[in-house]
Formats: sequence, C-alpha cells, structure tokens
Amino acid sequence: MSTSTNAASTFTLPGPPDPARSLRTRRTGAVPGLRHRPAAPADPDKAAEVDRRLEEWARELDLFPAAWSGDFAQFRFGRAVCLQHPAAADLERLTVAGKLLLAENIVDSCYCEEDEGRGGARRGLGGRLVMAQSALDPFHGAPEYETRWREGVQADGPLRSYHWALKDYAAFATPSQTDRFVHDIARLHMGYLAEASWAETRHVPRVWEYLVMRQFNNFRPCLSIVDAVDGYELPEAVYARPEIQRITALACNATTLVNDLYSFTKELASDPEHLNLPQVVAANERCGLKAAYLRSVEIHNRVMEAFETEAAELSAASPLVARYARGLDDWVAGNHEWHATNTERYRLPDYW
Repeated sequence: MSTSTNAASTFTLPGPPDPARSLRTRRTGAVPGLRHRPAAPADPDKAAEVDRRLEEWARELDLFPAAWSGDFAQFRFGRAVCLQHPAAADLERLTVAGKLLLAENIVDSCYCEEDEGRGGARRGLGGRLVMAQSALDPFHGAPEYETRWREGVQADGPLRSYHWALKDYAAFATPSQTDRFVHDIARLHMGYLAEASWAETRHVPRVWEYLVMRQFNNFRPCLSIVDAVDGYELPEAVYARPEIQRITALACNATTLVNDLYSFTKELASDPEHLNLPQVVAANERCGLKAAYLRSVEIHNRVMEAFETEAAELSAASPLVARYARGLDDWVAGNHEWHATNTERYRLPDYW
C-alpha cells in the first residue's frame, strides 16, 4: 500500500485545455455515450413551490447572506429534488429533501471549498467537520457543556442548517431512517477529509484509490432517504444486507461519477489541479484529458451497468426491495437530468 501511494504521488496532473478554445466549442446536454435512462419530468409549479419554501426557510434561519441568493437560484434545488424523487409522498417531504440538500451544500461551501471565498479551507477541516457532525449526532455530557454546545450550533449558519434540516426530516422518518442518514453524513465527512488531505499534500491517487474516496465523498446521504421521502421504510434488517448495501453503493458511485463528468470544465476553470476522475485517469495512464475523459465515461457505464443488473436480480425476488431499488434508480436518473439540463452551472468539453 505504501509503495503504491508513493508511486502515485509522483504523478502530475495534466494542464487544462486552452480556455479560449474550450469556451467557443463547449457542448451542452447529455454526455454522448453515457449510460442513463430518461427521468420523469419535474412539475415546474411544484419545483417553484419547493424553491419558495426553501428560500423562506433559509431566510428565517439566516443561513446565508443575500449576496449568495444568485447561487441559490442557479442551483435550482426545487427542480433537483422533484427530478430525484418523482414518487415522493407529498410536497412536505420533497421540501425536507431540499432542506437536507441545501444544508449539505452550505457545509461543503463554507467549510471545505477554498475557491468559494466563503471561509472554507483544507487546514483544520477535521475540527469543523466534527462540529458539523455534532449538529446531527448530538453531544451528550455535563449539562453546562451541553448548553454551550447548543449555543454554538445555533450561532453558526452551516451548523444551524444541518440541525434544523435533520429535525424536520426526523419528524416523518423513523428513528432507524434518521440514524441511517446521520451515519451516511459521517461517511461523507470522511470523504471530504480524504480529498482535502490529498489536495494539501498534492498527492495524486491511483484510479482505484480515487474511486474509493468517491464512494465516501458522494451523494449517498441524498439516496439514503429515498424510502422515507416516498412514504415507507426499507427495514434496517433488509437495508443492512450486503447485497442491498452493494446496490446502494453502486447507485451512489454511478451518480457521483456523473457529477465528475459534468463538472469537469467548471472545475478546470476554477482550479486546474482539482481532482476528478478524468484528471486522475490522465495522470495514471499518461494520456491526454480527452482520452481520460472518454475512459471515465466507460468506467461510469460499467458501474451503472452493475447497478442495473444486480438491482434487477434483487428486485425480482422482493416487491419491497424492488420499490427501494426503483427509488435509487429514480434518484440517479433525476440527478443526471438535473446535471445535463443545468446549463448555467455545467458545460461539456468538445470531445466528440
């Protein structure tokens, strides 16, 4: 393991493509050749209502300054959750899914992302993320320190967003579903820390190492709520089965690689050394970014094919598992549609 890591750290990331050429010829729409299925259309009125509720909630809790409102509007949280949860039981559950998604983005932007200009930094990230986890996984101790902890959580916007979003989720989710989400956020935080440590040490991982990191730093907290949002529970004893964990991980990994592919040019423009799958493939396989990008599409497709095949096999034996697998598949399809059509945020390189 140590030999592999040392060898990988000698790789260098390829330089970005010529910005002038890339801006003239960038494509929009779906990545050609990317394995995906069409998503159910999002009801624009429902999406607008979710956005209205989220904006009101964020304003009441003072989660971010007015100057960030443009970023909020550009993200289209309402449309995202309507696409990702087409079988949602009601508008209230869709709104809470949006609150959780918004809170995760606030923590990421304010604590992790140095290029956001919002206070995020790699150095000291572990301490901030432990406090963030405590907003979901409460501190228990001497009463006077619990009081100070509660005051500290409410004094910080990202922590407030986590705390109140989870409180609203727990109002309709079962204790088991709520605990599942809390543990998946801990996984996400571990992934944040791995990515930050590699960036701080300028380590370029092997492809398999990068994919392991992305299994933690991915959308799993969003997918782990599909049954609660749809109005039922996949029992813990079923959810914990290795084969269910595997299709869950495959779905999460596939959709996270979708994000790598669609955010590729955006990340290169803001940080030419930002780690994503095409960059890591290029460094490891000593090839250009175009070849690495197309290879990354193939890697995604193999993960997606494994998810579809194994989910279908498990679904054939259990209607309940079939419902859960469909919820995962709906989230993956909806998230792909959101990326492919959100042209204000994402453009594709002209590699076809």
